Amino acid sequence: MARPLPPLNALKAFESAARHLSFTRAAAELNVTPAAVSHQVKALEELLQVPLFRRLPRALRLTDAGQAALPMLSQGFDKLAQGVEQMHAHSESAVLTISVSPSFGAMWLVPRLERFRSRHPEIEIRIDGTDRRVDVVRGDADVALRYGPGGYEGVRVDRLFGQVNTPVCSPALLRGAHPLRRPDDLRHHTLLHVDWKDAEASWRMWLLAAGLHDIDPTRGPHFSMESMAVQTALDGHGVALIGDRLVADDLAAGRLVRPFDPSLSTPLTFSYYLLSACDGAGAPKVAAFRDWLLEEVRAAPAETPEAP
Repeated sequence: MARPLPPLNALKAFESAARHLSFTRAAAELNVTPAAVSHQVKALEELLQVPLFRRLPRALRLTDAGQAALPMLSQGFDKLAQGVEQMHAHSESAVLTISVSPSFGAMWLVPRLERFRSRHPEIEIRIDGTDRRVDVVRGDADVALRYGPGGYEGVRVDRLFGQVNTPVCSPALLRGAHPLRRPDDLRHHTLLHVDWKDAEASWRMWLLAAGLHDIDPTRGPHFSMESMAVQTALDGHGVALIGDRLVADDLAAGRLVRPFDPSLSTPLTFSYYLLSACDGAGAPKVAAFRDWLLEEVRAAPAETPEAP
């Protein structure tokens, strides 16, 4: 059953005036006039039919009834404030902001996110697709997925996986006037380039490793994002040199194929990492995402051996 209570504003006015033993200081705390505080207290006394203050010429003193009620009312208002803080904190913590490069997000993370959402429907996902540097300690994002050489400092680091660089193309290129069967057949096809940060991922390095010195390694269109190069390969317009993890789903579904022996794939020294704040790693939403992501990584082994 609901308990009959006096108006909350009257209780708050009394509690503040009782702590300060001053209507003036209570008014300043509550952002009202001293007359308003005095009116609320007087209304409360009339409602309860008991005096709560002894009003002296230059002082305000609590009666026994007021003195007995003050500790419990103060605790009650403290609890109310904590409850409001919890509601506010819960509304903020329900959103998990993930910073991820656009290509890795679109090609690897997003196709898997529904499994995370099914497991944790209480967590709202916000994807920040960017390659710019974000500070997970300062709160730019809750977690960041980054591709690089490692050596991240001041944050919690979980290595996800490395990659091997492998040529991929549409199955259609295995047929036609110049079917792709051997690396030397690349001279008849368009090379699709991704402007990587690390030169080891370039067609120039791959062709040299394959022993092909008479194929121009610079011809063909260049893309700033892997996803655009992969889409061009899916459309049958060339051969992309790409990390195997990014195209694992397309390879498994047969939308893309590796036209050459997997042993010709070259290990890359860069890896994918999950970054989070050291003191935020225990947050339920971050811990839930980390646990799920590492499960996904373990469940999806690389197509070819990783770099050590």
